[in-house]
Amino acid sequence: MRKSLLAVVTGLAICALALPSLGQEQIKWKIHDRNRPLPPVVDPGTASTPDVPGRAPSDAVILFDGKDLSKWAHKDGSAAKWKVANGYAEVVAKTGYIYSRQAFGDCQLHVEFAEPLPPKGTDQERGNSGVFLMGLYEIQVLDSFENKTYADGQAAAVYGQYPPLVNASRPPGKWQSYDIVFHGPRFDASGKLLRPARVTVFHNGVLAQDNVMLTGPTEHGERPPYKPTPEKLPLALQDHGDPVRYRNIWIRELKSAEGEK
Repeated sequence: MRKSLLAVVTGLAICALALPSLGQEQIKWKIHDRNRPLPPVVDPGTASTPDVPGRAPSDAVILFDGKDLSKWAHKDGSAAKWKVANGYAEVVAKTGYIYSRQAFGDCQLHVEFAEPLPPKGTDQERGNSGVFLMGLYEIQVLDSFENKTYADGQAAAVYGQYPPLVNASRPPGKWQSYDIVFHGPRFDASGKLLRPARVTVFHNGVLAQDNVMLTGPTEHGERPPYKPTPEKLPLALQDHGDPVRYRNIWIRELKSAEGEK
């Protein structure tokens, strides 16, 4: 009985904490208020086909359009040395990660990739690369089509933290897509974590990560804690030694939701 009563009291306390912000939002705008600002109009673009990349939404920043890697660089600031041909960029082994010249935080990110054909290697040595949000939080890129590896290291995993909900991988050589919604961490002036990072991932249109809360940056074999960072940092694509191809990379910066502080 006491345990049940404690649970009820705790639940009421949580609701009480949530009510002020909800009440403020209700007071700010009347229901169906015609003075409430309307969302901006955005051309949604077009979907990709196996042979032709789609067109990005009109408010997106185009990071790679198939022509050059001028919006990317290596960590030392030098021009990206990955191969560009026929509308794609291909990892060149031992040249290193490439980083977006522009920094980003909360975002919607679209990335298309194709695994090497014919496939070579097994496990983590088969078509390995990665998409690093803020250069710290990796969504694994791997040839996971009929290729067994550890669950939190296959395609669409938050590397070392969350396996994907499903394996939606296409065969090697076929273009695949990640659509990622990312909300980065927030820290106060003293460096205390106020909000952990969260990420949602669609792999080839199938939900693979459902608003999961990251424990910190992703690393091989460990889970390091958060360290204070700016709200925006460059994206990164990984050179893991395999000739993975990328195309049609675009990003939309996300603003805070109405009423969020």
